[in-house]
Amino acid sequence: MSLFSKHLDRAHAPVVYAALALAIAVLADGCGAGYRPVVTPINPSGPPPQPSSLVAVVSSPAATSPGVATIINYSGDTIVAQSPIGVGPLSFSLDQTGSTGYTYNSDGTVTNFPVSAQLQQKNVTVTTLPSTSVPVNIFSPSAGLWMTDLNGDLVNVFTGNPQTFKLSIPVAPNPVMLVGTAVIGQRNYAITQGAVPDPVTCNVSPTSGPLGEADSIETSNDTISARIPLGKCPVYAVQSPDGRRLFVMNRGSDTITVINSQNNTLNACAPFQNQNGQTVTCHPTLPLSTAAALSGPNAPAVAGPVYGEYNSATNQLVVANYDGSTVNVIDVSLDEFGNDSPTFGTTFTIPVGRNPASVTVLYDGSRAYTANQTDQTVTVVDLLSHTVEKAVPVTGHPRTVLSTQNSLYGKVYVVSPDSPYLTILRTDQDIVNATVLVQGNILDARVTTQNAVSGNVNTTSRKPGFGQPCYLPGPAASASYATCATLPAAAQ
Repeated sequence: MSLFSKHLDRAHAPVVYAALALAIAVLADGCGAGYRPVVTPINPSGPPPQPSSLVAVVSSPAATSPGVATIINYSGDTIVAQSPIGVGPLSFSLDQTGSTGYTYNSDGTVTNFPVSAQLQQKNVTVTTLPSTSVPVNIFSPSAGLWMTDLNGDLVNVFTGNPQTFKLSIPVAPNPVMLVGTAVIGQRNYAITQGAVPDPVTCNVSPTSGPLGEADSIETSNDTISARIPLGKCPVYAVQSPDGRRLFVMNRGSDTITVINSQNNTLNACAPFQNQNGQTVTCHPTLPLSTAAALSGPNAPAVAGPVYGEYNSATNQLVVANYDGSTVNVIDVSLDEFGNDSPTFGTTFTIPVGRNPASVTVLYDGSRAYTANQTDQTVTVVDLLSHTVEKAVPVTGHPRTVLSTQNSLYGKVYVVSPDSPYLTILRTDQDIVNATVLVQGNILDARVTTQNAVSGNVNTTSRKPGFGQPCYLPGPAASASYATCATLPAAAQ
C-alpha cells in the first residue's frame, strides 16, 4: 500500500476523487474538443393543407323512387358515403355551416341528412308538409329552416331536428327565393316575382313579367319590416358575407337591384364627397348590357342574369347572363365607412359559351367557371385580364358549377341534370381530372367549404322554372333549356 493510499481516510476520499475527475475533464477539454452547441433541425413545412371539403350530390334514379345523397371527398374524388333520401327530390340545399343537407321531395316531404363520411340511412330524418304546400326554395340559415310556399304566398319557418312547423309569414305574390347571412343574422329577404301567371313566364318572356319585390323579414320577431321594389322577373339574389349589401338579379329587366341591408332600403343616395375627397354615388340598380362586348348580327340584345357569386378576395360580383351568353364582373367594393366606393358598379362584360346557367369563382378571385348549358362546355375566365382562357367539354348540359380551392390548386365540380356523372376539373391545368358516377341523374350538388380555412357555402336551393334555367330531355331538348316552354309536372 502506497503512502498516499495509506493516509487517505474515509472522510477525505470523496473530495479527492472529485478533484481527480475535474482534473481529467480539464485535460480532456484542452485536447481540442471545444463546446458543441445543440442544433435543433428545422423540418420542412410541406405542402399547404388540403381543403377539408366534401361534395354533397343529390340524384334521382326515378321520379317515383327514393333519391340518393352521395358524399364525395375532395382529396380522392371518391364516394365515402351514400344513402337513400326522399322520393323524387326537387330541390336541394345546405345549411350555412355546410354540415346538413335538405331536400324538398315530390311526395310532399322534406328530408335532412348529415353531410359526413359517416352518413347512413338511419341518419336521414323526414318531415311531412301539408298536402297543399307548393314549395319553390329551401333556405337554412344558422338556425332553423325557411321555405317559400306558392300556395298562399307564404314563407314557412321550421325549427328543431327533425323540423317542426313554427309559423307562416305572408309575403308578396310568387315568392321564389330566400336569402340572408349568418354573419349579421338580423333579417332575411324573400324575393318575390309579383303576379306571374305560371312557372314558365319568366323563362319564355321574362321582359313581360311584372315587377318583383324583396320583403325584409326580421328574424327577431318574424315580421316584415320593409317592402323593396325590384325589376322584372327577379330570379336569384346574393348577399355580401358582411351583410351590408344584397344583390338581386332581375332577368326580365337586365338589371341588378342593390339593397343596402344595413339601412334596409334601396341603395340610393345623392352624390357626396367622402373624407378622401372622392365623389361617391350610391347605386340602387346596376344595368347589364352585352352589346359593348359582342358585335355582329348575332349579338344578343339582352343579358338575362340568372345566377351570381360574391368573391370576398376581390369584392367583385360575378354574374352569369343566361340569355346573353356572357358573364359580368362587377366591382361592388365599399369604403371604410360602409359606403359604395368610387369604383362601385364598374362592370366588365365577357362573352362565354351559350346559355351560362351558373358561375363559380375560385376563392382567390383569379378565375371564374361558367356552366354553358347549350354548348355542353365550361368556360374558364381569367378575372385579372377579363379574357377567356379555354372551353372544356363536359358530359350532359351543365346547370350547376361549384369550386373548392387551396393555395396550390382547386377543383371545379360540374352538374348536368341529364347526366349521372359528376365532372371534376383540376384548376392547375383546367382539364377534366375525374368523373364520378352516382345513382340516377343529378339534381344538384353543393360543397361544404370553398377553401381550406372557412366556409362560404351556397346555402339556398334552385328549382327549375320561374326564370331559373331547366333542361327537358326529349326531341325538343335543343330549345327546351333556352326557353323552358313547358316543365315536367313535378317542377310546376
